[in-house]
Amino acid sequence: MEQTHISPSGAAGSAGAQRRVLVVEDDRTIVDAIAARLRAEGFQVRTAGDGPAAVDTAEAWQPDLLVLDVMLPGFDGLEVCRRVQAQRPVPVLMLTARDDETDMLVGLGVGADDYMTKPFSMRELAARVHVLLRRVERAALAAHTPRSGILRLGELEIDHAQRRVRVRGEDVHLTPTEFDLLVCLANTPRAVLSREQLLAEVWDWADASGTRTVDSHIKALRRKIGAERIRTVHGVGYALETPAA
Repeated sequence: MEQTHISPSGAAGSAGAQRRVLVVEDDRTIVDAIAARLRAEGFQVRTAGDGPAAVDTAEAWQPDLLVLDVMLPGFDGLEVCRRVQAQRPVPVLMLTARDDETDMLVGLGVGADDYMTKPFSMRELAARVHVLLRRVERAALAAHTPRSGILRLGELEIDHAQRRVRVRGEDVHLTPTEFDLLVCLANTPRAVLSREQLLAEVWDWADASGTRTVDSHIKALRRKIGAERIRTVHGVGYALETPAA
């Protein structure tokens, strides 16, 4: 069930060589294909085929990222995500066999950072893994070189230094992706940002096939900070609403 390997491939390999990825999937064909692609990118990879094994491996091995299927024996990927995130924050890329927005929102709600619907291309999966890890690196850098002060937009407060958000004085728990998405919108309040712009800024992903990822994260963010704070401009994108001066 468990394998480890570091690929001596080129630039991508050297970039991923220090990173550990745990792939959790009960379909042997799929898990082998994902593991092979990520090893070719230079990542260390271990695999697990059920919920309990995934949690145990994550605790013992301390991966930098999880690629996590929703449907698993033992207990499902949502429960795996909850338990792993309770141990330590780690980026999670969820895989789902159903193109069901409710499942996606639930996954984002328990701490997943991104999701992909089967079938998917291995090229895109590898790109998403790199993007999530780069976001973690950027967040760590921002923590050591924080912006000064707190951005206040009416009852919404964004603390860049602590990466915390408050609404009406109450802390709101956001995933790293949700925080970065909110900051991106808040940098130009009231201005409409297209889905493609948000993908490029937040996900470093320029492929329009990912725009539904943006929509799902916006919905999850609205549930936490208030739907009225993010305006949809149909056919274009989204804008963060601010109180009238």
